Amino acid sequence: MKKEEIIKRFDALAPKREFWRNRNSYYYDDQEKFFRFMVPEGHSILELGCGTGDLLNALKPKRGVGIDFSPAMLEIARKRYPELEFREGDIEQLKSWGETFNILIISDVVGHLHDIEEVFRRLRTFCSPDTRIIISYYNFLWEPVLKMGEVLGLKMPQQYQNWLSSEDICNLLSLAKFQVVKSECRLLIPKRIPWLSEFINKYFASLPGVRRLALCRYVLARPLNLEDKREYSTTILIPCMNEKGNIEAAVKRIPEFGKSQEILFVDGHSTDGTQEEVERVIKTNPDKDIKLMLQDGEGKGDAVRKGFAAAKGDILMILDADLTVPPEDLPKFYRVLAENQGEFVNGCRLVYPMEKQAMRFLNLLGNKFFSLAFSWLLNQRIKDTLCGTKALFRKDYERLAANRSYFGEFDPFGDFDLIFGAVKLNLKIVEVPIRYRERTYGSTNISRFRHGWLLLKMTLFAYRKIKAI
Repeated sequence: MKKEEIIKRFDALAPKREFWRNRNSYYYDDQEKFFRFMVPEGHSILELGCGTGDLLNALKPKRGVGIDFSPAMLEIARKRYPELEFREGDIEQLKSWGETFNILIISDVVGHLHDIEEVFRRLRTFCSPDTRIIISYYNFLWEPVLKMGEVLGLKMPQQYQNWLSSEDICNLLSLAKFQVVKSECRLLIPKRIPWLSEFINKYFASLPGVRRLALCRYVLARPLNLEDKREYSTTILIPCMNEKGNIEAAVKRIPEFGKSQEILFVDGHSTDGTQEEVERVIKTNPDKDIKLMLQDGEGKGDAVRKGFAAAKGDILMILDADLTVPPEDLPKFYRVLAENQGEFVNGCRLVYPMEKQAMRFLNLLGNKFFSLAFSWLLNQRIKDTLCGTKALFRKDYERLAANRSYFGEFDPFGDFDLIFGAVKLNLKIVEVPIRYRERTYGSTNISRFRHGWLLLKMTLFAYRKIKAI
């Protein structure tokens, strides 16, 4: 179908757009709810194929711009939402006007595009390194159902369109130099059936296997190769409690990398002289930027929050004081961030063989179970949820901390506070395999059963806050 014919068709549908939205309000309400989950208020947003502007308005942008090729749709949008900007144009011929946006949205539009890859390439000119592009589209398995809905007058007529799989969309994004961060599936029942729709869609539609049958697909991606490589300063946070015998080794074994290094010990009420040992090591290493902080609260999570709040480096890292993760591996974590391979780096102890006593059998089984659970919950691969070594940019941690109220300060470990926060911020998570060593000094502070129960509760908590929304 020629572009002129498509424009005429959408112009003709414009007066009836509100009728179709009301007729399928359950679908559109769910779509807006999920976009609001992914996009915090106050961002700059560019929506491609904005129609009458309802989704753009629902996201409450700091600056909102909508583009559509239908003059009749845009006339309605401008009357409804005068505080937003609407431009007439063909997104397949889109040219930059020198502005970038936090969020780019293509909602239920890719099916109407002639050259999807070219559209994705053109979008790069509207991206900064931190921009996120969100694409929503229909599951191709629903094609006969939706066409039947059009015949029966239950759905706005769409006529010809592309029907692509998730793999097709991800491949086209890759060709246009975007990296997929995560994807999601929603809605098994797109019509409102009292009690049943909400229950099925909230608790069953996202389950493994079942999710492949859901109507809606969402893909979130980020642009690559927009930022020049440079050196970053780094803060290496070392939470410690009764780790006196590991303090000097930690300092000596940390390699030189990055523009500069700050080593920050946070002591958690040690009774074996750890605090005094850190002070001694500071005096004997005047050439290094080493600091000591004393923990007010309890637990590693509290230590991480206290240390990161005071950190000065561009990149923040955690190194457990037991040195079961070798300090020599820290440059690998730095390299992922410095080379823009990811935005949140998580260590993984479950790739290489471990030393004999490095992890007890029940701990290993627990880690494998929780890795499967959290990979599904977070829509990103997380093979080892409890490896203590993690890294992220300080600017992203500050955003994470500012939005912590969504999850709350419930995590005594510190790991899930960071992981959940990274997922909510749509950061790309990358895992770095490390060789896990035996502890050479002191004893572990982890209780298998008590902490295992906490982890199970966190899994259910994450399901409720991230999946069942």
